[in-house]
Amino acid sequence: MERVLTAKGAATRARIIEGAVDLMRRHGPANVALDDIRAITSTSKSQLFHYFPDGRADLLLAVARYEAEQVLTDQQPLLGDLTSWEKWEAWRVRVIEKYAAQRQNCPLSALTAQLGLADPATRTIIIGMYDRWHAYLAVGVRALQISKAIDPTVDVGATATGILTTVCGGAAMLQATDDLSYLETSLTDILRRLGNPTAS
Repeated sequence: MERVLTAKGAATRARIIEGAVDLMRRHGPANVALDDIRAITSTSKSQLFHYFPDGRADLLLAVARYEAEQVLTDQQPLLGDLTSWEKWEAWRVRVIEKYAAQRQNCPLSALTAQLGLADPATRTIIIGMYDRWHAYLAVGVRALQISKAIDPTVDVGATATGILTTVCGGAAMLQATDDLSYLETSLTDILRRLGNPTAS
């Protein structure tokens, strides 16, 4: 059972996680020690182990949860309201703008590439994030069907999978090449082929 923290305790824990996130995005988890995190967050050793009793293992899981939530939060509220082509287009623009701004500090990259899949608990967090993301996209595709904005025979699940894979693949190529065009071109194209009349 999770401990219930006071407001001050929750703020301290959040400060530690956010400091760890910042360091791990910039340097990679393997290159960040607990002492580095303590230094950047002005946290004592006893404080750190109070909030993360298993030390590094607990903190890495907390960072993974933070990054998974950030991937989806960065797309809200647009991701949760994909009910028209105008709203899909606004989401497409948001995604491209976010990744263009984040570049090497992308939470998706930090989550999947840097934190890795070796820990089953981290794998569960990553799978859960992808499942939630896919569900939002599927609801949006279904909304287009209901409004007769796309072909009613379109496979909703497969289409959502294609869009999700396009974003994730484009983000991975951005990380590898620092070239945004892979993401921008592929996401624009898949939505245009689905029927988006507003994609530029």
